[in-house]
Amino acid sequence: MSRKVSRHVVITGASAGAGRAAAIACARRGWKVTLLARGRAGLEGARAEVERNAGTALAIPTDVADAGAVEAAAAEAEKTQGPIDVWVNAAMVTIFGPTSEVTPEEFRRVTEVTYLGQVHGTMSALRRMRAANRGTIVNVGSALGYHGLCLQAAYCGAKFAVRGFTESLRSELIHEGSKVRLSFVVLPALNTPQFDWSRNKMAGRPRPVAPVYEPEVAAEAILYAARFAPRELVVATSSLQVMAGSVVAPGYLERRLAQVGWSGQVASEAAETRPDNLFEPVDEEEDFGARGRFDGETRRWATIVPAGAARLMAGAAASLPVIFAIAGTVLGTRRSR
Repeated sequence: MSRKVSRHVVITGASAGAGRAAAIACARRGWKVTLLARGRAGLEGARAEVERNAGTALAIPTDVADAGAVEAAAAEAEKTQGPIDVWVNAAMVTIFGPTSEVTPEEFRRVTEVTYLGQVHGTMSALRRMRAANRGTIVNVGSALGYHGLCLQAAYCGAKFAVRGFTESLRSELIHEGSKVRLSFVVLPALNTPQFDWSRNKMAGRPRPVAPVYEPEVAAEAILYAARFAPRELVVATSSLQVMAGSVVAPGYLERRLAQVGWSGQVASEAAETRPDNLFEPVDEEEDFGARGRFDGETRRWATIVPAGAARLMAGAAASLPVIFAIAGTVLGTRRSR
């Protein structure tokens, strides 16, 4: 039985979804958890859940698009709960709709939260971790950061950017000989409240493309990354398929996603007229919790593999056509003799 070590973890996007589930998972190990998000009701609900699960909680209302606000939150977290051992960047927003219908202001906002929010969090964490030459940063990515999906161009672009930023920074830390660890978690479609509060420009209600996993699946991967800092973790077979498809047959994958990506993200029931959380939180008065409305179809466990193994599998698959071509040439040469 492994010994539980108390740590201080800061989690952005902690009021709902994967961030909230990760906060609860960390609390169950007795960690001190600082929760950053915009919605006060969601933050308060997350704080209460952390404390019910043996964790020590500090909730700080924060818009991660504001670098100054993130830095102030980091300073308050450190002053109140002690040195930051782990920082998890999980905050995100998205828009469902054709690219032609998304305004420049909307693109900017998704980018500021989903990409720059991770940059701001990482930089605030690094200011503290570099000085101590220790600590772990976990950036939460997506399978959609390996191949884009229709109707979510702003989000996909931001997740691609997060992956590039993470890889670049990791090289810099290696060059410095730093002991600060940087991990990246690739998530599949999750059952979270985002589908009921994201901005929607479609006639039908938005939904995740199946298969759909519970946020607790993501939380286990994030907790593992926080503890052991693998370079990259890939969650679920569906994420592996997207990664492999982007290497082996990107054209086919695009055509396939043009079909299932469109129909799979727009439910048959009509869209509701409701507030969205793009510029303002919608959980100021109501706590939505970690999960969304898709409990009846979700999966509660998933394969989780290091990205190195995933890339080896993708590389092996990509090499098969070359192997077959060489074999065909050799056989043809032998037959001609």
